Amino acid sequence: MARTPSAAIEEGTVRARLTLAGQFLLLQLLIVVALLIAVSGVSLAQADARFRAEEGRRMLTVAEAAASTDAVRVGLSDPDRAGILQPTAENLRSLAGADHLLFADARGRPLTAMGAGGSGTGGAGAPERPLDLGESRVLSGRSWIGVAEMDGGRAVVAHAPVIADDGTVLGFALAGRDVPGPAASLAGSAPDLLVYLGVASFLGVVGSLLLARRVKRQTLGMEPGEIAGLARHREAMLHGIREGVLGVDAQGRVALVNAPAAELLRLPEGAVGRALEELGVDTDTAAALTEREHAPDRVVLINGRLVTVNCMPLGPQGAEGSVTTLRDHTDLVAMRGELDATRTATEALRAQAHEFSNQLHVIGGLIGLEAYGEAAEYIARVGGARTRLTEDVAARVADPSVAALLIAKASLAAEQGGRLEVASGTGLSQQDGELSADLVTVVGNLVDNALEAVRGQEEGRVEVELDETAQGVRVRVRDSGPGVSPELAEEVFRRGFSTKGGGGRRGVGLALIRMVCERRGGSVRVEGAEFTAVLPAAGTDAPESEEEGGRG
Repeated sequence: MARTPSAAIEEGTVRARLTLAGQFLLLQLLIVVALLIAVSGVSLAQADARFRAEEGRRMLTVAEAAASTDAVRVGLSDPDRAGILQPTAENLRSLAGADHLLFADARGRPLTAMGAGGSGTGGAGAPERPLDLGESRVLSGRSWIGVAEMDGGRAVVAHAPVIADDGTVLGFALAGRDVPGPAASLAGSAPDLLVYLGVASFLGVVGSLLLARRVKRQTLGMEPGEIAGLARHREAMLHGIREGVLGVDAQGRVALVNAPAAELLRLPEGAVGRALEELGVDTDTAAALTEREHAPDRVVLINGRLVTVNCMPLGPQGAEGSVTTLRDHTDLVAMRGELDATRTATEALRAQAHEFSNQLHVIGGLIGLEAYGEAAEYIARVGGARTRLTEDVAARVADPSVAALLIAKASLAAEQGGRLEVASGTGLSQQDGELSADLVTVVGNLVDNALEAVRGQEEGRVEVELDETAQGVRVRVRDSGPGVSPELAEEVFRRGFSTKGGGGRRGVGLALIRMVCERRGGSVRVEGAEFTAVLPAAGTDAPESEEEGGRG
């Protein structure tokens, strides 16, 4: 089972608190020691094989030289003269530098001692038990080299037959050299091994320091403990904050993600290491999450939710990926919509109070001038305009919330020097509570954007048309502003758009409109300075004419 990041972090905290250079040095030394042990073993094996080969050939030469000696032939052919074999063996052993040199008869019984100091017996005192020749065929007249047990130890031995003049095998000569033990071989190789150890240790220390320096540059000078602590804090922060956090590498694969981000993007389990497109994230959302440039507080519509996205690229131009935070503002925007509605009513009342105050000043001035006829005419004209607007809206819009909104917006338009009109084709009955609230949101935001577009114009005009069908309600808002260019017609709804400094529209409201429309199965689109939104009634589809002609 794969280890979790937290388990790996805990494991890292248990390790010895060495510096990075110290850990590399320790590792290098352990590797050097292991290699030295392996090299020592190989060296011992090679030395043993070399010793057997070289000493075996030398002992064979010694044995053959001894077997060809006349004194040996005489001693083996005449039992009464066998006494000359022991001194002959001692002299030859000393001259040849062998550890063992003995002679045996044709039955394999040794006639001389096995080694220096007379450790065996010879002549008449030779033991009757023959030697264990093993694989040797020396009694058949063939020389042999091998390893045998001599005086309780292992020795490289050579057998050479002693052959009479008539070809008879009189016996054989055995020459041997003790095989040195591992300790003796290691002691002999100690100087070389110490040189190897010194060179390897020096290279290990230098390599460790250089490697540690390189790794520390890549880890911003942090030691392993600091990196583990940073990773532990990152895990706690990642899963402790309520905002969504998504990390993407340079190839567009998910590097890290917390629960809020996974919920907003509807990512499945095991999303880390997989591409966004593979996880079902649509192309537009994936593009917003992998921007190469920092774009703060951008509004994106994700799975029916209004999300504020802050994408921070890593490395130059996002060459190493990006980290994005996601804040769900859907509920906040809805509450702000309600607050905007309240603020609109307050602003309308303030505008009306200001307008009424000016009108009262005019009426008071006319009365002070005793221009009673003009005063009466002015009162009739002003009151008639207000009455006509109210009656016109009330006659065409039966829904009280939408009607009140239009009357309030008309007052705001008049205050800023513009004019809001209700199109002659408008007809709206009273709607159910949910559709009425959505209409207030859509109409209010569209009118606000239109008023913003005509701000500063002389005789700026905004026209609202509400068309009710069996399937739902179609809202059209036109203004005398510059309009939206065709290349931005989709962008203003998808990611938010703002040209407020140049007489524009505000992207949060437009994104909210699209969310409301799409949640009901409708749509919204823009052509120049005309916005068209379709809100189907509950349980119905969008009007057919809008589906055929809409591009929202």
